[in-house]
Amino acid sequence: LRKNFEQEPMAREVSIEQGIVLPCRPPEGIPPAEVEWLRNEELVDPALDANVYVTPEHSLVLRQARLADTANYTCVAKNIVARRRSASAAITVYVNGGWSTWTQWSGCSTSCGRGWQKRSRTCTNPTPLNGGAFCEGQNVQKTACTTLCPVDGAWSEWSKWSVCGAECTHWRSRECSEPAPRNGGRDCRGSELDTRNCTSELCSHATPGAEDVALYVGLVAVAVCLVLLLLVGVLVYCRKKGGLDADVADSSILTAGFQPVSIKPSKADNPSLLTIQPDLSTATMTYQGSLCPRQDGPAKLQLPNGHLLSPLGAGRHTLHHSSPAIEGADFMARLSTQSYFRSLPRGTTNMAYGTFNFLGGRLMIPNTGISLLIPPDAIPRGKIYEVYLTLHKQEEVRLPLAGCQTLLSPIVSCGPPGVLLTRPAILAMGHCVEASAENWSIRLKKQSCEGTWEDVLQLGAEPCTELYYCQLEAQACYVFTEQLGRFALVGESLSMAASKRLKLVLFAPAACPSLEYNIRVYCLSDTQDVLKEVIQLEKQLGGQLIGAPRVLHFKDSYHNLRLSIHDMPSSLWKSKLLASYQEIPFYHIWSGLQPFLHCTFTLERLSPSTCELACKIWVWQVEGDGQSFTVNFNIAKDTRFSDWLVPDSEVGAPALVGPSAFKIPFLIRQKIISSLDPPGTRGADWRTLAQKLNLD
Repeated sequence: LRKNFEQEPMAREVSIEQGIVLPCRPPEGIPPAEVEWLRNEELVDPALDANVYVTPEHSLVLRQARLADTANYTCVAKNIVARRRSASAAITVYVNGGWSTWTQWSGCSTSCGRGWQKRSRTCTNPTPLNGGAFCEGQNVQKTACTTLCPVDGAWSEWSKWSVCGAECTHWRSRECSEPAPRNGGRDCRGSELDTRNCTSELCSHATPGAEDVALYVGLVAVAVCLVLLLLVGVLVYCRKKGGLDADVADSSILTAGFQPVSIKPSKADNPSLLTIQPDLSTATMTYQGSLCPRQDGPAKLQLPNGHLLSPLGAGRHTLHHSSPAIEGADFMARLSTQSYFRSLPRGTTNMAYGTFNFLGGRLMIPNTGISLLIPPDAIPRGKIYEVYLTLHKQEEVRLPLAGCQTLLSPIVSCGPPGVLLTRPAILAMGHCVEASAENWSIRLKKQSCEGTWEDVLQLGAEPCTELYYCQLEAQACYVFTEQLGRFALVGESLSMAASKRLKLVLFAPAACPSLEYNIRVYCLSDTQDVLKEVIQLEKQLGGQLIGAPRVLHFKDSYHNLRLSIHDMPSSLWKSKLLASYQEIPFYHIWSGLQPFLHCTFTLERLSPSTCELACKIWVWQVEGDGQSFTVNFNIAKDTRFSDWLVPDSEVGAPALVGPSAFKIPFLIRQKIISSLDPPGTRGADWRTLAQKLNLD
């Protein structure tokens, strides 16, 4: 029996239910060889499987390919002299994906006016298998919808009064018809009928009798007696209490009044300054009430009325202090030049606080773009607030998002909440939205005292309250508010053209003692605070920046983000990535709640002496925007991108108090205000300036 087959079976990929023919022409031999087939080294018996038969030419035929037919097939020729095996042929039966039926359309995204609804389908009918093609087309469809707005009812005008009747009353009516309630609107509140006493010739008048006069006189006499008894009781009580000193406050009253907060002198050289340590572990604490001091002498510390102290009751109480009061001018000079900044127990990287008075000031968290500006006279004169500013990590705060909503800014707290401000403070923070009215509905959310998040402002819409205003610029937003608390900017896309900015950053180890080398590609929300967190994380991991950061516009198209590496010299490096690309799911990026999304490319150098790395890294959204990084880098000594990292020495003063906190000097600011506040005949006022700056 000769060694070589005249024709051997070949490997094939076929779709399910397709016929397969595996030819086999055995080698010549005397006597002629008999042929049998093996499937994964097990004998194929056509008698046991009606889907299989062997032709007289020894070819194996599969009438309809099944998933179970995916195997290695071997043709075996044998006679009494020898046995020969052909090369194994791998048969792969693949299944192309198919779409499921569309789901029902979702409800309209808005309860009033124009919105959108969507439906979806999945590539599971069937699911692609063994390299079968994925379904073509979109898995989500959107369409516009309109919901009728509810109309509340309103009263019509009152009718004319009716004729005065025998009961000495007349009436008038109105109807809930201008407009009538519809589409679920509220009914009119109040009565539809109004009655009033009247007099006329038809009205029967009754003259009060003598017995009614006697009854009224008796009731008046009883009331006078009760008043006299009450006055006597009050006089007796006051005489018993007359021996007590009205200027000495009961210790139980002071304890109850100051229990929610801690009051102590903040500095040894400034004993008259009382500060209140804020509880930064919660943002729902409310400081309210007042303390009313009496003008009793210079040895007593005068505490102004305000919301920083809990109420001590309706009476007047006096606090005595062991140190003499500081002169007013010296006191204000100290406040305008000192910041009273202290480090917090949980670290100072994401928080700052300081003590402020009517001169105002600024708090900022370095290298995050987050700051709180307190204008002059925002804090009432005579009051001193200790204000804090905190950047929250997203895993610490639960911000519920619904539908296509996405987090566009960091979650920031400023407080203490509930303090009295006479003009708005300005909270500045970054955002990552490419804002446009036709693509986005952007809302400012604030966490209530109960812990729930509420919409306090919708950008571009008529404000429902004058407590909040938000100015949105290209990369930052400025929230004007007289109520401090916890804020976040949330957006909801109105079309698939809505996009967010992603910051793409490449990091790799600064030292590589082994043959493996990892390149980490971060896909971050384009705000300074997230980039700062990643830089700090990479410093702990010993990483270094190997390319200039890039910006990618990520659209609400439900398509994933793909990353791939190319053009590596195969003689020096090889990639351990099994697939041609990596993917980050769309919803992981779009929600904005996962801050440090990244993919890792693991490379292996073929020689320990290899230090030069040259390749390209592509990052793109399917049917969307993309970016390409050209990496040409010496892994042993290249540090040219270290300038992009913010050094620790650039950390500025977190708290500035008084005039030093403002960019425009006080006198110049006053001149600008005096020239622009009055409406000008030629339009040289604030309104014209806003129009020229496109801030109308």
